[in-house]
Amino acid sequence: MANLARQLRQEQREQQTTIAPKAPKKKAQQKRWLSPGEKILGITFGALVCFGSIHIISNQASIYELNAEIQDTNDMIQEQQKSNSDLSIQVSELSQYDRIKEKARKLGLELNDQNVKVVQD
Repeated sequence: MANLARQLRQEQREQQTTIAPKAPKKKAQQKRWLSPGEKILGITFGALVCFGSIHIISNQASIYELNAEIQDTNDMIQEQQKSNSDLSIQVSELSQYDRIKEKARKLGLELNDQNVKVVQD
């Protein structure tokens, strides 16, 4: 009987091991593509790139505006220089001796050689 009791116990143990609830399996965690730290670094880097590109574009726009103003100023300077040269030519034409003498005669002035003084530099 002892042998029978042993067999019974052995069978009960085998049944308990087969029937015993298995420990719940841990879900295999899927390895994430990016860790949270990497995500933060990526977002920070993206924000810096956006900020830098906006800053560069705004600087280029201001440089473009300044270049346009410089061109306008250069055009105005050239027009003024042309006007000044035209006026200097007109002054030299109007200050000719024959013209001055003619205007003086029309106004009733006469040339008196005795009253003329020569000034030398």
